[in-house]
Amino acid sequence: MKQSNCDAAPLKQTIKEELRQVITSLQQSLASMDSQEDCLLTDLEQIKGNFLTIEMQAATFYLNCYLSPFTEKYPELSICVQNMSKRRHGGLIVFERKDAVDHLIKPGIHIGAELTHSLLESIFFPGNPLHDGAVLVRSNRIVSAANVLPLSDIYTGDKKLGTRHRAAIGLSERSDALIMVISEETGRISFAFNGSLHPITSHGIV
Repeated sequence: MKQSNCDAAPLKQTIKEELRQVITSLQQSLASMDSQEDCLLTDLEQIKGNFLTIEMQAATFYLNCYLSPFTEKYPELSICVQNMSKRRHGGLIVFERKDAVDHLIKPGIHIGAELTHSLLESIFFPGNPLHDGAVLVRSNRIVSAANVLPLSDIYTGDKKLGTRHRAAIGLSERSDALIMVISEETGRISFAFNGSLHPITSHGIV
């Protein structure tokens, strides 16, 4: 696999520019506090929204960087997760990186086929016997489906974390694998890496 030049990626430059704009907004808000007539609540709400947008863009950027040395199937993956998101078809996709994960998961059904968006979508189509488990991807091939991942014991306070998301975080806590999750309830796309869950933008990952 070719190493991606993440430092020169256009999205990284976009994120840097938007961060500079947020810094400018914060500086302006700080200066305006000297005036008793100004209320910062509206400004802070806007800045918070900007931060959330930047967070999703950054997650999309790092997703590409983390995966690019290990698979060339970005176009297929992008089409798959966008289609599943629109239809609210839940999914769990494990991308094996340097660490072998076979000993960490309960094996499902062997597939042994090239990764295509149509095959991934069919696996996770509601009613398919394989749709509840995780798909394991190694390089450009789907190794197996209906795999069971270790669940995380992570505490999220009052926020309820679904089984797919707990499974994604659980495996990422034990290996360097990157695990993509499509929520069945909301259609949101996120990925787990190094024990943390990150939402990504819905307009694509390429």
